[in-house]
Amino acid sequence: MPRETDPTKSMRKAAGALPDAVEATSCNQTSYKAGKQAYLYVGPGAKGVGYKAMFKLEASLAEAKSLAKGEPGRFELGVGNWVTTRFTAAAPLPKKIWSRWLKESHAGATMGASAKQKSARK
Repeated sequence: MPRETDPTKSMRKAAGALPDAVEATSCNQTSYKAGKQAYLYVGPGAKGVGYKAMFKLEASLAEAKSLAKGEPGRFELGVGNWVTTRFTAAAPLPKKIWSRWLKESHAGATMGASAKQKSARK
């Protein structure tokens, strides 16, 4: 039987290649941060079934809400504009979604870190 390919591998590689990326662990998830601001949590799904990834969105929040309405088991809105996505190796999160959301989430994290640094200097 062929072994399943981890659909988060390319997502993790892209997240780690972003400017100021720091990889860490949070519970059983891998987290990616820029400064102290997280922009991605990725890891196994609930009870080890499938996978999940969490992005902090602003501009794409309406899109995420629409997706959550249509596929509530696959997309879920959380507190503070965090969006949780659930997927499997057989039905991965489409790259056109995760790559755009990853860049947006990272941009928000770097802007948040910059704003805090400016505030601290005052």
